Amino acid sequence: MKQIKIGNITDIENKRSRVIFIGDLEIALFKLSNGEIKAIENKCPHKAGKLSEGIVCDHHVFCPLHDWKIDLNDGQVQDPDEGCVVSFHVEVDSESGDLILHLADEAYKAS
Repeated sequence: MKQIKIGNITDIENKRSRVIFIGDLEIALFKLSNGEIKAIENKCPHKAGKLSEGIVCDHHVFCPLHDWKIDLNDGQVQDPDEGCVVSFHVEVDSESGDLILHLADEAYKAS
């Protein structure tokens, strides 16, 4: 498991998203209204819509292309649609506010 510093909590405004790249991997970060940070792969499994451009409601993001509803906690597409995107654990350092992404070794592809 790799732990990668990807920025600071202040880099993302409340209820906004940010995109980061780790090698070939594109990740959408979301700062929810409660300040929690969620991270998922930035492409819908349906037609590869950029989830970072979707609307967030509670802990779900709606794909901007066809309105698929995806849970930001586990990446699961909600009924009646099917599928999944990779979700990632992000830790916020309580002292510095640094964002630390936890990434499985096999998910990391250096470019």
